[in-house]
Amino acid sequence: MINKYYSDLIEQGIDIPESAFDRATALQNGLIAAATDGSFALENGGNLYKAFRKELIENVGTRNIAPDFLRTKRDLSQFWEHIKDKFPTYAERRKYLYEEFSPLLDYLENSNSSAHETTVGEVFSKFTPGHIPEIWDKALERTKNDPEGAITLARTLLESVCKYILDDTETPYKADANLPKLWADCSTLLNLSPSQHTEDVFKTILGSCQNIVGSLGSLRNKISDSHGQGKRPVKPQTRHAELAVNLAGSMAQFLVSTWENRK
Repeated sequence: MINKYYSDLIEQGIDIPESAFDRATALQNGLIAAATDGSFALENGGNLYKAFRKELIENVGTRNIAPDFLRTKRDLSQFWEHIKDKFPTYAERRKYLYEEFSPLLDYLENSNSSAHETTVGEVFSKFTPGHIPEIWDKALERTKNDPEGAITLARTLLESVCKYILDDTETPYKADANLPKLWADCSTLLNLSPSQHTEDVFKTILGSCQNIVGSLGSLRNKISDSHGQGKRPVKPQTRHAELAVNLAGSMAQFLVSTWENRK
């Protein structure tokens, strides 16, 4: 599936592989070329690198198994500075890149393509106006350097998606409705409320989704930057922010996918 990350490149006539596995392989081979003979950098490599990188680090299924350097090396020049100092020979650079990409390629090769082809960011990109994808992008960016802010944005993301769906369907809600209430209204609208099902397995799954949303709200109140804290403040770490943002993204994606399917 060709998504938003590659639209500009496609307009330029650049061929983009259809599958996530093939795109990751193309990135690996391109970086090997950039680290040895430099050819990748001469063939729109800089723009390809940025697009491949953005897809991998925004996808909740791949961002934690993609090569570590992708999180900090935002363009080819930064990648080159990283690898030329780290490994003096071409053989060492090839070995390093093969090892770095191995977990990612194994995952993509063995996964069901329908499960990982559509990223959370791509789902949100369909929204107009663009405030929802902007919230998602900011939440991802802040997980490392501003965990409190990322946790606040995780809740804001879910609240915004719920309100968007309710507005789109002309379903009324109170202006001061909290996240659990907004989620409950959306769940009822989309037939996702546990009480609307009789099968135990569906009631359990949907009840767990409900609990996750409630917990995200509680986490935000407890350790985010939305409230003052007392004598012993709780400081969230990156892993807490990543958990909150990934859970919020998954829950929001579930709502949006169900909403679009019903439409």
